[in-house]
Amino acid sequence: MSEKHDGAGDGAEAEAADRCIRRRGFLKVVAAATAAGALDPRTLVAAGTADVGASRAPAWLRAQEAAQEETIPLRNGEPPALQFQAYPGGTGALLEKYWRAGLNPFERTPIELDPWQGAVPSSEEEVAFLPVHRLAALVRERHVSPTELFEIYMERMKRYDPVLLCAVTIIEGRGREEAEQAEAEIRAGEWRGPLHGIPWGVKDLFSTEGARTTWGSAAFQTRMIEEDAEVVRRLRTAGAVLIAKLATGEFARGDRWYRGRTLNPWNLAWGSSGSSAGPGSATAAGCVAFSIGTETRGSIVSPSRRCGLSALRPTFGRVSRYGGMVLSWSMDKTGPMCRTIEDCALVFNEIHGADEKDPASVTLPFRFERSPDLGSLSIGYTENAPSSFVEKLEELGARPRLMRELPAQSASSLGAESSSAFDFHVAPNGELPPVPEGLSEQEQRDFTRFRRGRDGLAMDYVHAQRRRHIVMKRMAEAMDGFDMFATGSGEVGLTNETGHPAAVVQYGFGPAGPEDEEADQPLTTTLIGDLFADDKILSVAHAFQTATDWHTRHPALD
Repeated sequence: MSEKHDGAGDGAEAEAADRCIRRRGFLKVVAAATAAGALDPRTLVAAGTADVGASRAPAWLRAQEAAQEETIPLRNGEPPALQFQAYPGGTGALLEKYWRAGLNPFERTPIELDPWQGAVPSSEEEVAFLPVHRLAALVRERHVSPTELFEIYMERMKRYDPVLLCAVTIIEGRGREEAEQAEAEIRAGEWRGPLHGIPWGVKDLFSTEGARTTWGSAAFQTRMIEEDAEVVRRLRTAGAVLIAKLATGEFARGDRWYRGRTLNPWNLAWGSSGSSAGPGSATAAGCVAFSIGTETRGSIVSPSRRCGLSALRPTFGRVSRYGGMVLSWSMDKTGPMCRTIEDCALVFNEIHGADEKDPASVTLPFRFERSPDLGSLSIGYTENAPSSFVEKLEELGARPRLMRELPAQSASSLGAESSSAFDFHVAPNGELPPVPEGLSEQEQRDFTRFRRGRDGLAMDYVHAQRRRHIVMKRMAEAMDGFDMFATGSGEVGLTNETGHPAAVVQYGFGPAGPEDEEADQPLTTTLIGDLFADDKILSVAHAFQTATDWHTRHPALD
């Protein structure tokens, strides 16, 4: 009797537990599906009061099936709902700050070109190594035509790419068409601006209509994405002539990709560094007039320093990343790599500004000054900044002072973001393939690169972002009273976490390279600016270049 009673009690409890489990499952699915926009709660209420005979499946199962049906597939580029903002108080507060100061945050300021003076260079090599602002003067005044420039740079690209491995795709047909169009427009008096008719190259992380987009990987070496990335679109609108997709280290790391290693034209025993390897190498070699690179944790600064260039890594959000490979939604940046600072300003002035396709992008003023009052700016320097650079700024009227202590950077959240961005590639159909046996240590690291971020908890990522915001506020305190500071190390890790801008500038000439294989080349340092002070660091770096000639030297490749 008692056994029967106990049995009946166990059955009732089991049934109740089963109902509880199903109810919990139902609520979890409904909550997740509703949050994702997959379900309307009113539909569920209606379904609960509908004729039971309409479906034999329980409501929680139907909700689960509906949620599964609404799962949205993801590739690499879809941005998250939460967007990083470089200004610790938020972009809204920053815009209000501009407004209260009587400034128009959306102001666009053109950069006027100085006219060409003197004789026109007689050799093609001289023309190839002219800075963009001088090429633009020649083109505007019709001393040199866009088609002549195209042929000069195309010949150099074909001659030196087999040595440097700087190009993924050489764009000859469409490039010539764009040059001919630019020439016709200029003859008709329709000069678009300083980049009209100027040949350039873009890092092969950006999609480009009519050309492959490989990301430096053999897995994608035949892929076509028939859409121009936003930065490509803006430069085409400015009249620039795209002649090459330039090499990137595989998936934006280093200077090695599926064809080999991209080399430094100053020293062929040394890689160009990366991952903007091709932009660094091709620009230094005079194979393009300027290039566009990207940076997450050093990929503009490092190859620019390695190859002796001028460059700007903009404040986070100032240039659209749309159409580019995503490594980190909260750290990726797009910027110009050139032979002079003034060229960086000209290119940046054409590409900066908000883009609805990149929800992290913003528009703020950019006012480049060729003759800034250095005494009116607060310029700091770290103890490892080159003394000759700091002393020259002082000669030019600056009053540099030692920079206060910088905060330690927070733990990086790059792994979680890059793993999400590449989940479509490493786990096709949602399944991780096993790691092959017999791989070397390096091959195993490469194979598992985008798997490591899968191991952390969601809470770990949120904690990392909260600590990052604390570091951003500490960095704001360190920068208080400073417009910028010079640093020998570049502070790449910290300033990529906080979103601050950096300008690379040549300050000397001397030996650099691997041990026992050094060669003379331009030496560079970095100016770190306050948030959105991109114009100020470029103006100061330009003032330094007007008083020096380190940036005018170029490698002898023949």
